[in-house]
Order: sequence, then C-alpha cells, then structure tokens
Amino acid sequence: MSETTSHASPGHSIALFAALDTKADEARLVRDIIVARGHRAVVVDTGVVGEPGFAPDVGAADVAQAGGTSLAALRERADRGEAIAAMANGAAVVASQLQREGRLDGIVGLGGSAGTAVGSAAMRALPVGVPKVLASTVASGNVAPYVGTKDVAMLYSVVDIAGLNRLSRAVLTNAAGAICGAVEAAALLASQPTGDEQPLLAASMFGNTTELVDTARAVFEQQGYEVLVFHATGSGGQTMEGLIRDGFIAGSYDVTTTEWADQLCGGVFDAGPMRLDAAGEQGIPQVIAPGCLDMVNFGGEDSVPAKYKDDPARKFYVWNPEVTLMRTTVEENAQLGKIVAEKANAAKGPVEIFLPLQGISIVDSVTDEGPQLFWWPEADRALFDAIKQHVRPDILVHELDVNINDPVFAKETTDALLEMLKG
Repeated sequence: MSETTSHASPGHSIALFAALDTKADEARLVRDIIVARGHRAVVVDTGVVGEPGFAPDVGAADVAQAGGTSLAALRERADRGEAIAAMANGAAVVASQLQREGRLDGIVGLGGSAGTAVGSAAMRALPVGVPKVLASTVASGNVAPYVGTKDVAMLYSVVDIAGLNRLSRAVLTNAAGAICGAVEAAALLASQPTGDEQPLLAASMFGNTTELVDTARAVFEQQGYEVLVFHATGSGGQTMEGLIRDGFIAGSYDVTTTEWADQLCGGVFDAGPMRLDAAGEQGIPQVIAPGCLDMVNFGGEDSVPAKYKDDPARKFYVWNPEVTLMRTTVEENAQLGKIVAEKANAAKGPVEIFLPLQGISIVDSVTDEGPQLFWWPEADRALFDAIKQHVRPDILVHELDVNINDPVFAKETTDALLEMLKG
C-alpha cells in the first residue's frame, strides 16, 4: 500500500472508504469530524474515473491492485461493472490488511450504489464486533446483499451523496459521530472483563425445536460454555456458518437443519448450499440432528407457489399469518437425508448424528390429542434411512425412540457434544 501521512491523533484508527474523485468534499467532512473527535483517520480512495480531491492514505491504484488488476486497466476498459467488482474485491483485501496492521479499529464508508457495494465488501471482510457504519443512498431498500452476515450499520443518506448541503451535511455528521461512538464503545467493552474466556458453542433453533435448544443451552452453560443460538431463518444459518468459519466457535449443536428443506424446495428460509459445511471444514466437534426437515417455510398463504398449493396431496400448516409451513414428502426426505449424510461425511473433525424416531418437530409428533398435522412416519423413515445409507461407516448415528423435544433427546445430544469437546 502507498503510505501518506495519516491524520494522526492519540485515539483510535478509523478507516474511511470513499471514492475521492466524486465524493471528496463529503469524505473530507467525515474525516475532519473523526480527527476532531481525537481519532486517526485512514482514508482509502476507491474512485476509478478521476483523480482524488485530496491525498488519501491508501490510493485507488493500491485498491485496484489488491483486487487483482490495475487502475490503468480499469480506466482503459471503462467497464463500470468490472470496475466495481475489482474495487470491491480490493477493498476487502485492504480492510483486512489494515486491521492486521493495527490501523483499523472501525470502518466508515459513504456512497451511492457503487460506493455502497465497494464499502460494504470491505466491511464484510472484517470480523463481527469491529464497528462498521455505512452512509448510503440505498439503505432504505433491501440491504441484505450489502450486510450479508456481518454487523454493518447502514444509514440512509436521504438525499444523494453529491455535494454538501444542509441535509447531507447532517447525515454525514451523524455517520461520523456514529463510527466514533461505536469505536469508543468497543474500546470500553474490550477494557472490561466480560466472560469472554468461556468457549462459544453455536446452536440452531426454530420455534419447533425451542424446547430442545433451551434445555441444551442450560446444560452447556452449566458446564462453562457460552451458547450462541441462531434462528434457522436463512440468514440465521448463514451467520452461524460465517462465525464458525471465522474461528469463534468451539463446537456446533446443529439440531435444526430445516434450512436445507427450504433450499431443496424453494422456501423463504434458504441458507444456501454451503449450510452444514463450516463446522466440518473447521474440524470442530458437532452434533447434527434433522430438526424441522419436515417443513418448508413460505410467507402468508397467498405466497405459496401454485405447484404446491394446487397439489391435493400437500399438507400445510399456518404457523402464523406471515408464516405458512409445508410438509416435506417421502421423496424429498430421502433427498434431504442424503444431503445431511454427505455434509457429515465431509467433516474433518468429530461428528455424531442423532435421529428422533418419534418426530423431528412439534407438529411431527403424537401427543395426548393424537397425531399432529405433519406426523408422517413414512416420510421420517425415508429421511432416517437415507442418512444411515449414505453416511460414513465411522460416523455414529444414534436412533432415539423419542420426539426431538423430549428431555431424553436433549440429554443424549448434549452429553455427546460435551464428550467430543473434551477431545
């Protein structure tokens, strides 16, 4: 990276990502507020078309190079999409390097759609807990592609970031104040004892497995672990996978793998094809159960695709006005069982699978009132048989003649994970 003199002060280092060919005045305002607050501003130029309005600490040429190309090549080809992708990749590399060098305690960005794409890429490259603030023209819409699974705070700019006026000045001042306050709060937190010495476990949960996970969490906490529970809503599973990959998690209690049913059938809680990969890749101990693979999630009843809604053999359960559950079939469960087994087979560390023979959710059970709506032993058997057929011979598969929310299931699964954690 090229080095110019950072705006030094005795405080913390805050990286500012902005296109200085078009947003120099706005970036200068944010920079000056950071410095006035007593922090160091490390300015990273992500502009491609023109020269920067003031000298950055990391130049656009360095960002482009980090992204695998050159600024000259991007300018010559004049392909906006290519330029944004390259600068986004480079920004992620630069942000990670600045943090490793101790020059990034927090990050702030500003821009329109292009600046948001580039700045958010830099932020997603950083661990959860590093303060991240992004002032953006697109922050009032769907921000999922920009936030991903990281703790990015997005601030809607209200007006375009195209010159300073009374509104943009107010919003950008707030953005600068937000990142300064967040960095100061993070430093305060880091200076206090927080019990961070407790190893972290990840657990997946759904409304239909809440009783199981609540019981397990109490057991793990009693044994000195801190449990992070992730709601299996697509983004929840993605976040869990991301934190495992980032090295935060010592063990995985993945008993609600329902997001794979949504991945297979097109539900709204799809966590993507990488779900169930991270724990195996990291080699951490993991317990896997097919919790809630009996259901695919849609929104309100009107959101269910016609191919399912018009199928008289399909069973539906209106969980609430905004969530409609669809029962998975025998054929779908056979596919899901194979997927679960293949994910377990790829694990580099210890893994055990637990199968609750009396149902994999609340609605896949038999109660005092009789069989619940999704109780379908043939479908569950197809799931269990496929897991046993395709799993590696050395992976233990436990069959327990209880429902997934039974205390016996909680005891057996927690005992197994605790034993694996002993090494």
